[in-house]
Amino acid sequence: MIAHAHLHVSDYEASKAFYTKVLATLGYTNNMEFGQAAGFFDGKNTDLWVLKEDVVPTHLAFEAKSKEEVRAFYETALAEGATDNGGPGYREDYWAGYYAAFVIDPDGHNIEAAYWDYEKAGEKGPE
Repeated sequence: MIAHAHLHVSDYEASKAFYTKVLATLGYTNNMEFGQAAGFFDGKNTDLWVLKEDVVPTHLAFEAKSKEEVRAFYETALAEGATDNGGPGYREDYWAGYYAAFVIDPDGHNIEAAYWDYEKAGEKGPE
């Protein structure tokens, strides 16, 4: 289990503002800040930190609770300056019920929101 991850950004204030708005669509809040490091809380853990460091583009996927959250994530990210990298939809080549959207953030990170649609896949899902 991963406790937290760091996402390196080139413009701390702009990235903190971007992620505060975009991650709010998935239930996150910016709950901590130390210097140029902002922590984002999902209701259980401060599991993402955005901090000023040399940027190495990476991929991060966040779990959404619904297809509507995936769409809200995507639309908010685009409105806040992200670039489309795959709009909301099923990715059946991943799994029959994999519903996701991808954006490229201002630092070149591939950021995803994913929802596991067990009903579409014909499965019960985790119990």
